Amino acid sequence: MHDHVPNPDASGTPAAPAAPGPRFPALRRRGFLAVTGGLAAAGAVTLAGCSGGSSGTVEGDGGRPKRGGRLRAAFAGGGASETLDPHLGNLFADAARAKALFDKLADYGSDLAARPRLAASWEANKKLDRWTVTLRKAAFHDGRPVTAADVLYSYRRIADPEKAFRAKASLEPIDLAASRAVNPRTVEFVLKRPTAEFPNVLAAFGAYIVPEGATDFDRAPVGSGPFRFVSFAPGRSTVLKRNDDYWDGAPHLDGLEFVVANEESARINALLGGQIEYAHELNPTTARAHEKSGQVRIVRLRNSAMQAFAMKTDRPPFDDKRVREAFFLIADRQELVDGALSGAGVVGNDLFGKGYQYYADDLPQRAQDLDRARHLLKRAGAEKLTTTLDTSAVAAGFTEAAVIFRDQAAKAGVTLKVRTGSKDTYWKDVLDSGTLCCYRSGAMPIESHISQRLLTDSTTNATHWRHKDFDALYQQAQSTADPAARAGLFQRMQRRLYAEGGFLVWGFGDWILGTAQKVRGVAADAPANTLDWARFDTVWLA
Repeated sequence: MHDHVPNPDASGTPAAPAAPGPRFPALRRRGFLAVTGGLAAAGAVTLAGCSGGSSGTVEGDGGRPKRGGRLRAAFAGGGASETLDPHLGNLFADAARAKALFDKLADYGSDLAARPRLAASWEANKKLDRWTVTLRKAAFHDGRPVTAADVLYSYRRIADPEKAFRAKASLEPIDLAASRAVNPRTVEFVLKRPTAEFPNVLAAFGAYIVPEGATDFDRAPVGSGPFRFVSFAPGRSTVLKRNDDYWDGAPHLDGLEFVVANEESARINALLGGQIEYAHELNPTTARAHEKSGQVRIVRLRNSAMQAFAMKTDRPPFDDKRVREAFFLIADRQELVDGALSGAGVVGNDLFGKGYQYYADDLPQRAQDLDRARHLLKRAGAEKLTTTLDTSAVAAGFTEAAVIFRDQAAKAGVTLKVRTGSKDTYWKDVLDSGTLCCYRSGAMPIESHISQRLLTDSTTNATHWRHKDFDALYQQAQSTADPAARAGLFQRMQRRLYAEGGFLVWGFGDWILGTAQKVRGVAADAPANTLDWARFDTVWLA
């Protein structure tokens, strides 16, 4: 996560300590040090089926869904400054609350391909620079229909240059002044350039549709989502009730309560003590300890967080592609997964997006080859290379990964000096300074990863990968209507990155949840930030 939720670049801004709710004594047990999780992974944050239906659910979820009951879900929160404004959220808790109350035009399936939500359909013109989106019949909680005017109001609010709304950068391709409502249920989006992957924009993190004119979301927010507002105590609790008129089918649960518990130990203790039924963001050690106990269910959302080292390709020593290839071959990926992720993940192959739409899964899996690495370093005149590896406690496993990789590099004659930076400024610091750093990213489409991080003018280009011919391939892909031809262009871009890119992607970490045994319908194949992650309208209590 980037610095917030979905951006995938960092891990979330630290939350202010939150006061525990009086009805949850286990949540009071240790002081509330805020450990917030950004949605996205490396830096920021940003599902299944055209309308309802969760992708894959946890094993043993048989039986007919049962109506009734209230589910209590614990997340790390943002303290007294929390808001229910769906356009402002940066934390996982914000995203979970927003998707319960509001809807987007589209959202991401488990493969990070856009799926229609409030949009019933979308269609592009031949040049792919004008898209017509038809809305489904849906209503806000106050009974008003969701219209094209609401969509345009929401997007123009997000794009306000005076505000810092999360989805602003994602909506950049749209010319909102020229876009218009054709009729109450049809929007014509005029784009600044051809954008074949425009549905990804509709699914962007934070791109929620709110009623035209809405500005106050903390007293009585009105959305079109599966749950209606009951009460909100910032930093403590959000209480919601079922929306019986939800367009995608009424939820099974009568009610849903989000409880703030910033310490992981508080979340697992509350789950074990029966004070909550859903605990978000557990660590691998906790998961292993309780996986076979029978007391709770552990759910692992695979391929949720890319784990990598980012090499600055515009400065020594990594401006020589032979040095970059040598570093690809120094890494013992399984040792990094086992040591830095406590085994909760799978090895990576120097590309983002394992398991996602367009991922180049036909490239040979890289393995450690110290002889070849030494040979490449010698040819590059970098035999006894010494360089600095920046890390920080900003994300779980970063400091461990740095030490493990330092020891692996020593076997190839490379001296890595590990430098530990500030948690508060790490993501800003490593964007332009240093030469090598620990990096991670949450789930997003491969196209978004490329546009945000790998084009000459990308704003979060941590590897300083700037190649006009690569930019041209991306623009060609966005101008290609045929899906197979477009997939071929994304494959070409990935082959280039695999050969000489700046991301040494060593693993993909699991996102781990815990639930009470009676909870059913939790999606098991939904990476964090996708439609079925933290989705409670399809969950029931057995």
